[in-house]
Amino acid sequence: MAKSRTYYVCNECGAEFPQYFGRCTNCGTWNSLSETETPTVLASGRPVSAAAWNRDLKAGKPAEKSDGQPRAAVLLSQIADASVTRSPSGYGELDRVLGGGIVPGSLVLIGGEPGIGKSTLLLQTASQLAKSTRILYVSAEESGQQVKLRAQRLLAATMDEEEEDSESESGSGKSLERLENHSQSASDSPSPTDETGKNPSASEIEANFFLLPETDLEVILRELESLKPDLAVIDSIQTIYFASLTSAPGSVAQVRECTSALMQVAKRENITLFIVGHVTKDGSIAGPRVLEHLVDTVLFFEGDRFASHRLLRSMKNRFGATHEIGVFEMVSNGLREVANPSELFLGSRDETVSGTSTIVACEGTRPIVVELQALVSPASFGSPRRSATGVDSSRLQQILAVLEKRVGVPLSKLDTYVASVGGIRVEEPAADLGIAIAVVSGFRDRVVDPHTVLIGEVGLGGQVRQVSQLELRLREAAKLGFKRAIVPRGQNPPDLGLKLVPVARVLDAILEAIPSHPDVGEENGNNNGSDGNDSVPPIVLDAEAIDDDWDEEPSDEASAESYDNNSAETDLF
Repeated sequence: MAKSRTYYVCNECGAEFPQYFGRCTNCGTWNSLSETETPTVLASGRPVSAAAWNRDLKAGKPAEKSDGQPRAAVLLSQIADASVTRSPSGYGELDRVLGGGIVPGSLVLIGGEPGIGKSTLLLQTASQLAKSTRILYVSAEESGQQVKLRAQRLLAATMDEEEEDSESESGSGKSLERLENHSQSASDSPSPTDETGKNPSASEIEANFFLLPETDLEVILRELESLKPDLAVIDSIQTIYFASLTSAPGSVAQVRECTSALMQVAKRENITLFIVGHVTKDGSIAGPRVLEHLVDTVLFFEGDRFASHRLLRSMKNRFGATHEIGVFEMVSNGLREVANPSELFLGSRDETVSGTSTIVACEGTRPIVVELQALVSPASFGSPRRSATGVDSSRLQQILAVLEKRVGVPLSKLDTYVASVGGIRVEEPAADLGIAIAVVSGFRDRVVDPHTVLIGEVGLGGQVRQVSQLELRLREAAKLGFKRAIVPRGQNPPDLGLKLVPVARVLDAILEAIPSHPDVGEENGNNNGSDGNDSVPPIVLDAEAIDDDWDEEPSDEASAESYDNNSAETDLF
């Protein structure tokens, strides 16, 4: 009879404790410890620890070292070469994040906030793959009727999009007639059917799509071994339980054991497994960290609940690049791919306002053109406010300190707000120069040329540092019609049709980015219907000319004359 010992495991971080505590000392969560029992002495008589096993191996061994012989290890040359063929998922954005397609026998973990679209994406992907492969969808959170209703809605939307594509290609011009017939009853507008009386696409999907509403792990494993599907979806891992464990579903022990058992079956039967994972309050995937180590790919579904677009980000990928993103748009009939994501995060270049700049951010191997906006206003109280939406707040504080110390922009008594258009999160250092130019543009109330992109990292000494993947960023900017790019000095990308302006300091970038004479718009081919009289005088960066008072007029005669000639402008230097 095996003896057992009792210990306590934190449900949030997986830390183990010999006795119960009200608060986990590892992650600081209250009331998260659960009791767990494990055998300490095995009935087979084997050593219970690795140290005991090592002592048994060393017992009776001679001191001299003998020629070693492998027991189960093999040489790399003895392993047969096997080419792995990726299968398309039906969605190019998902294939991009996965590294080019679905790898057979791989485990993919998808996490995200509730209602972000995890089940919708997997159900749409399973419906696309069910046309040619066998699919098993394990629904542990919803009933079979709920999944069927959603599948019918998504399938109808997919069929409508296919009809629209075929009609646009053939030029039949019957879209209005199709919409009118779609609103009528089935008897008034019959659709093409096969021998079973169903739509051919629907019959193909139903023949290969199997649904299992079950939470018991043993039943799921038996179904996987019996059906042997090409792809299986587990929605979700936190609701599946193993009856041999006493802990509740979703606990650390349950999640770890269920994922390990599913991984063994998937690897043995060469089944591609998609697992849905819940998230905690701080946004990380719930359960122990070993869950992310067991799987091959970790995808995270994120997005703003006030926006329609969703980002699928790769956090770990054994078969491709990490931090790759795919962009989807949530519509009434499910998720739709966004072919050109730069259009979502790029504002209108026809209406120019001060405090805006354009950067090219790289997410993995994908360049995305993003517009940054900044607003600088007098502080209502003694302490100025710094607000960052879509950019790192600590990075913004650092850039503001560099602008005030190295450039001489008095921002210590002004509120500063910086945001990225579209709500995309930009955290890479290559966006520093765009943030600095947007802040100075908002401070001076001057417009940056909308056909100029800014790429560079800002150092603490006020210098502009080099960035990675510069050629990829410039190629994306040239494709979207930009004319000029301000880049760090020392990098020599190939000629892509852009006018490159290399700079070594932030001060040089400010003087190049913000117009200082009336003809700057004409030189860059961007007048936007305005004449040369709308431009403002250049920035005065002399320390003696800096005025801490927001509304105080210049004192000397030359500055006063400049102030009178440009009364519509706000001269803050």
